[in-house]
Amino acid sequence: MRLTAFAPAKINLFLHVGAPGGDGYHPLCSLMVFADVGDRLALHDADVLSVRVHGAFAADLAGEGDNLVLRAARALLARARGPQPPVGILLDKALPVAAGLGGGSSDAGAALRLLRDALGLPVDEAGLEEVAASLGADGAACFHAAPVLAEGRGERLSPAPGLPPIEAVLVNPGVQVSTPDVYRALDASAAFGDVAPPPMPPAFESVEELAAWLGFTRNDLEAPAIALAPAIGDVLAVLCAEPQVLFARMSGSGATCFAICPGDLEASALAEQLGALRPDWWVARCRLGGPWPEA
Repeated sequence: MRLTAFAPAKINLFLHVGAPGGDGYHPLCSLMVFADVGDRLALHDADVLSVRVHGAFAADLAGEGDNLVLRAARALLARARGPQPPVGILLDKALPVAAGLGGGSSDAGAALRLLRDALGLPVDEAGLEEVAASLGADGAACFHAAPVLAEGRGERLSPAPGLPPIEAVLVNPGVQVSTPDVYRALDASAAFGDVAPPPMPPAFESVEELAAWLGFTRNDLEAPAIALAPAIGDVLAVLCAEPQVLFARMSGSGATCFAICPGDLEASALAEQLGALRPDWWVARCRLGGPWPEA
């Protein structure tokens, strides 16, 4: 019985956002990949279903008694029906919170897989995806945790083009950004984009080709997020000035940014350099793609 699960960070290589419809929701189109860094979950015996959080960013979730992991667990157990043995979930929160990394959605997706397998629940993949999608726009993609093109509200998924190994560095300036606030700022600017999927090849032959193609795409939330949190602009300015960076952009609604490098040596050197120059920033050397092993 598997008792642990990995919840990888989600990265939006591009994020195109359209004008809200009558229901207030914004249509989007995004190429999502996942990093080999993230949170971890573990099951343990408990008297009642519960979630305990520890780790580097646990304090940022203090007071969130009804977090996404607990909501996902309750929804899954309700769908499975029948009595279930109570379990506790221990969440090691290694990713920044409210950071554009889909951390909560990824944690929820990992919890769904973990509970289904550990408890032998009679819920198939489609049922798990439905529960994950009900928890947020990133839910379905983060449940699968593999490269995907997401459309609609994020629930319409189709295969991503073939991707080369992507050596990268994630950087967060230590500020939290409210996703609703970013969308309100976007609405105020009315700077909505086309959400039709951009032309893309069946596969990218090299990371250089991928970086060049990304230059023709956007993150439509980047400008409003920078207006709310100028530190994001500082991170991007630093990354774009580094010769070993092929491409840099903000992920999701911020504040985490990613830098794509030509290879392992360049990414490792960049992470070490940024860690020394800006110890107040969260810096993580990673590889982008997925899916990643649970271990």
